Amino acid sequence: MIVEWTSAGPACTAALGAALAELLRPGDVVLLRGELGAGKTTLVRAVARALGVRGPITSPTFTVAQRYPGRVPVAHMDAYRIADADAEELEMLADALGGGAVAFVEWPDAVAEALPPARVAVEMAHAGGDRRLVRLTAADPETAAALASTCDHLRDRHRHAQSQRRPGPR
Repeated sequence: MIVEWTSAGPACTAALGAALAELLRPGDVVLLRGELGAGKTTLVRAVARALGVRGPITSPTFTVAQRYPGRVPVAHMDAYRIADADAEELEMLADALGGGAVAFVEWPDAVAEALPPARVAVEMAHAGGDRRLVRLTAADPETAAALASTCDHLRDRHRHAQSQRRPGPR
């Protein structure tokens, strides 16, 4: 099942990440796909904060993988620069993501054979300005229902916040 959600900007993407953190457990894998600058690291940063990670959380584009200690550890990998990984590299990457962490893998196609099944797949696309179209997919019906509920709640919260705003002077 695919759940679509539109983020109005980085703060909305972060709100989605914080909500997504409530659905994730140690050992879960989240696959991230999207254009450069679509907000993948913003989403991971918000999940990591919600899972108790302190300190800077950066894109692992040049380091390939980062691991962050927290109440629940978070592993963040970017496989963009990995073309043809050999068996040894794939094993090292799988080890980097394991160990009870919630693992995020950007550009996962190059290393898919080394990954356990994903709990959630996220696709992010630019939708003009700061807006992003986010597609969340889960094979497990319970997780898919939880994703749909989470997105509905965020939409309702956003609508409520919009209705509480008063027009300022023009």
